[in-house]
Amino acid sequence: MKDEDLIWQKKGKKELLKTRVLTVTEIESVSPENETGNFIVMDAPDWVMVIPEIDGDFLMVKQWRHGENNLSIEFPGGVMDAGESPEDAARRELLEETGYKSNELIYLGKANPNPAIMSNHVHFFAAKNLVATGKQELDDEEFVDYMRIPKEEVCRNFGNPEYSHALMMAALLKYMTCENK
Repeated sequence: MKDEDLIWQKKGKKELLKTRVLTVTEIESVSPENETGNFIVMDAPDWVMVIPEIDGDFLMVKQWRHGENNLSIEFPGGVMDAGESPEDAARRELLEETGYKSNELIYLGKANPNPAIMSNHVHFFAAKNLVATGKQELDDEEFVDYMRIPKEEVCRNFGNPEYSHALMMAALLKYMTCENK
C-alpha cells in the first residue's frame, strides 16, 4: 500500500469537554475507502521534560500524581505557557521545580505521548552545567521535592511503582541515545 492509501481526511471537529488541562474533541474523518468514522482526540498544550545531570547523578523531582494515586519520581517538566518556546519552558520548569539553572541546555527532540488519542507533544532537553539558586519557585497547587539520584539507580528503578511514568522512560531513552552519539 502507498502512504496516501492510509490517510484519513478530517471533515469536522466538535468540542465535547473543556478543562483547564485539556479539551476532549470528537473528530469526524473519512477513510481512504470513503467510510466515515468518529474519533475522540484530546487536545492539550505541549509540555517539556528536562533531564538535568550533576556529576553522574540526575536531578529528579518527587510529586503526587492523581491519575496513579501515588508519589512519582520524575525528571522536572511541565506545560508550556501560550507563546512560550520549548527552550524557555524547559528553563522555567527546571528553575521552578528544582531551584537550578542550566548553562547548557540541549534539545533532544520531541514525541507524541499517545498519537492515537492525543494531539500534543513533549519536548526533551538535557541540562548540564547546573547552577543552584537555592530556591524553588513552585506554581500554586505544586508540591514538589527534588533530589539527586545516581544515574544507575534511576535506570534500574524505572518500571517500579515510584518510577512508573512512561514518558520519563521515553525521556531517559532519548537522553541515553543522544549521549552515545
